[in-house]
Parts: sequence; structure tokens; C-alpha cells
Amino acid sequence: MIISASYKTDIPAFYGAWFLNRLRAGYCKMVNPYGRQVYRVSLKPADVDGIVFWTKNIGPFLRHLPVVRGMGFPFIAQHSINGYPRALEASVVDARKAVENAAIVRNQFGSRVLVWRYDTILLSSLTPASFHVDNFASLAEGLRGITDEVVISFAQIYKKTRRNLDAAAANAGFEWMDPAPDEKKRLVAELAPIARANGMQLTICSQRTLLVDGAAEARCVDARRMGDAAGRPLTAKLKGNRKECGCFESRDVGDYDTCPHGCVYCYAVQTRSIALERYRQHDPDSEFLFEPRSERSPGTEWSEGGDEPQFKLFPGQG
Repeated sequence: MIISASYKTDIPAFYGAWFLNRLRAGYCKMVNPYGRQVYRVSLKPADVDGIVFWTKNIGPFLRHLPVVRGMGFPFIAQHSINGYPRALEASVVDARKAVENAAIVRNQFGSRVLVWRYDTILLSSLTPASFHVDNFASLAEGLRGITDEVVISFAQIYKKTRRNLDAAAANAGFEWMDPAPDEKKRLVAELAPIARANGMQLTICSQRTLLVDGAAEARCVDARRMGDAAGRPLTAKLKGNRKECGCFESRDVGDYDTCPHGCVYCYAVQTRSIALERYRQHDPDSEFLFEPRSERSPGTEWSEGGDEPQFKLFPGQG
């Protein structure tokens, strides 16, 4: 089984010590976000074909990657680098630093290990189409030779996403929009040749209707790429986790509402205040990334109420 760590949160940036502890223990425990059932996931090398790390900041985890490899786990990293204004990504590491860290991964483990994600694409008065073309081109040039693929996707406007975007727009004084598919495809058509000119294949995650010439369907959990990283072919079946997902089968070990990056377009966080509170309560020695109420000690309950905490995290900076 391929382990996904994690599209629900940023384990390399915030929960690296916990993940290393769980690899050493050989298992972790997870809570089904819908039925609330608790289940155990084996993290023994004999049961794990490889690990996909999802992150916006690999920096805090760089020292752990050789340990992970030394324990017998091949891995790939899906690394988002957007270079957005702080109004959209409150606490994401500076894009220049993220590119430097990506280069370290490439130099240590090869160009097949790291995939750049220009994701999620949000169209707004701060980030119109022209911004994305120029910004993408600048980042692609910086990442030339570091990776051979860039994954993109456009913001999915769920109820909580709309609420968070509206609140951020009112607070920071910008407007956001969800353009028609034809407008999105025009932007994809501009980005694809930029990617190609910098030695990358542009792929699109779970949005097949936006495919144009020069773009391909993304397989973010990719057994073929993982096999390249492992130095041996992997046996895995295609089994996406949502409609139009082109991924191979995997088991995710993250938890929703635990990433404090503060990205206003995020589908995995209700509010940043909840994520910050859960981050504070996290126990790196726990079997769970975030323990369910029945497993926690008295006095460690969390609440969805209250004001936004008055501090920001800038992991990897300062």
C-alpha cells in the first residue's frame, strides 16, 4: 500500500516528529472523518510500498528525509509553491526559500522524487490571469532541472471555501471569482508551453474538462514515479479518492482541520482558528495525529468558537 502523508494537512511542515515516531512504531491510528470509526494503519516497511508527502514547506522535514529512506521507505514529494500574496496564504514559507529547499531534495534524491504543484489556482483581483502567467513563468524558471512535472488545479468552491474566501476578501479588500471553464482553459493553454520550455510536463489534478494540448491528467499518487524512486516497479491499481481523480490506490494518514498555513482557498480546513488550536494541542507521541475526544486527557477539548488567534506561523523562516 502507498501511504499518503497527507492531502488533508501538511505533515512535513508541522507534524514531522509525529510521523517519524509512527514509522518507528510501525503503525498509526486514524479516525474516519465521516463515521468516526477508529482504525489502525500499518507503517511497517513490509506493508508500505512508498510514501507520498504533500507539503507547502519541505524545509522542516529535510533532515528527516534521509532517515525515512534509511528505514527502507521510498518516497516522492508533492510540493506546492504558489508565491501568492499573504492575504491568500497567511503563513506559507517564502517561495524563494521553497525553491531552494526543492533543489536540496533534487540534489539528494534525484529529479523524479519531487513534483511541483502550482496549486490551487485562485483567480482574484490580487491574482488575475496575467499574474498567474508571470508568476508561473518565474517559478518554473527557478525550478528548471529540479523537477520534470508541474501539477495544477483550480479552486473548488465548496461551502466552507466560499465562506473563508468571502471573509478574507472583506478583511483584505480584494475580490475573488470562479471563472467559466473556457477562461480557465485559456489560462491552462498559456501555462502549458511555459512548463514545457522549462523541462516539465504540465498535468491537471481531477479536472479533466480543462485538458488542452500540452496538458495531461495528473496522477498525484503515482506508482510509476514511486517505482522510479524505489528503483523497482510497484504493483498498484488505479483507484482515485474522488471523481476524476487519476491516482493509484493509497491510504491517507492525515486529519482535516489541522493545517495552520492559513490558505483561504483550502478545502481541508473549516477555519484557521480551529487548525491553530488543534496544532497547539497536537502530541507528537500520540498514536493519532489529532486524538479524538474519547482518547484525550481531561482539559484538552477544543472549540470551534472564539476569535482568530493573534499570531502567525512562518515555518522555515526567521
